[in-house]
Amino acid sequence: MTRGLFLTFEGPDGSGKSTQVRMLAEHLTQQGYAVLVTREPGGTDIGEQIRSVILRPENTAMAPVTEVLLYAACRAQIVQELIRPALEAGQIVLCDRFLDSSVVYQGYGRGLLDAVNGINAFATDGLAPDLTILLKIGAQAGLARIREKTRDRIESESAAWHEQVYAGYLALEQANPERIRGIDANGSVSEVHDAVLRVVSPLLDASASGAGEAL
Repeated sequence: MTRGLFLTFEGPDGSGKSTQVRMLAEHLTQQGYAVLVTREPGGTDIGEQIRSVILRPENTAMAPVTEVLLYAACRAQIVQELIRPALEAGQIVLCDRFLDSSVVYQGYGRGLLDAVNGINAFATDGLAPDLTILLKIGAQAGLARIREKTRDRIESESAAWHEQVYAGYLALEQANPERIRGIDANGSVSEVHDAVLRVVSPLLDASASGAGEAL
């Protein structure tokens, strides 16, 4: 059986990742693909419990290293419980955030890049996305889409911190042009969706061709 595809969506808070993941999943399902949709932090029962601790607004005393470790623990669980089994079953996995989020939020944002890379190499067991879609929108514009009263602990960080995180995303995109494909997220939902399909379609075509050659 051919291994499935692992696609991740990244971007600053308010970039529209969850909406685009859902729309792509609906499109792929209509095309006959088996699709698993999940998210980080969370995705599993254990991961969702960790998520609630990480994002709870009142947890302001959380040390940066604690934050790194909690994200890594959540990631280890989702890789072992959901993502690897789905890929081995030939499914397309769509994940709303993955390791790149830790690299930019805890690595660039908290100044713990070496720790993030080392800990997560262990947590993911070397698993990396086949394609990462980066929804690009300025930090201020993204945060403006989120109502103040609903912001979690991470979303409630300072504007300057979120700008630093977004700069991290741009640096990652530049350093990984083969895997990370940036898309302007300032347009309408349908315009962004069309751009996502243009990025994803060649990978699906290549995967289908490879599967055919393997038969």
